[in-house]
Amino acid sequence: MIEHEIGFYKRGYKYQLIQSCSYAVTGFPDVPVSQFELNLFVFIESQVLFIRSGYCWDGPSGPVRDGNKLMRASLVHDALYQLMRERSLPDTERDKADRLFQQMLVEDGVSKLRAWVYYRGLKAFGKRAATKQRKVYEL
Repeated sequence: MIEHEIGFYKRGYKYQLIQSCSYAVTGFPDVPVSQFELNLFVFIESQVLFIRSGYCWDGPSGPVRDGNKLMRASLVHDALYQLMRERSLPDTERDKADRLFQQMLVEDGVSKLRAWVYYRGLKAFGKRAATKQRKVYEL
């Protein structure tokens, strides 16, 4: 079963997932988790994206305001972009991730026009977020 509801709370990075969830990501290659990588929060198996509880993300980016209709799409999109930054998923999958973001926005009640505008923003400004390695801080 694929989950569609997410629970999260604001914290540190901005949002943190309360419970694990999964989403269909048709057309994406598998990014399996192995016994040695059990600390990973995100992986893809059999066309399903799994995001473990505790995963942190920053919600919608740019001039977009955070809102309930945007949270699920931003969670999935950020997780897919993270896999690209880690080179677990090729960055050639970026447009597919952006299109999925647009589709999920519409499913969650955002107008088709507004979802298209957000998609175009990702096309114009999202490449760096999908490819640039980010600094990781140890606690």
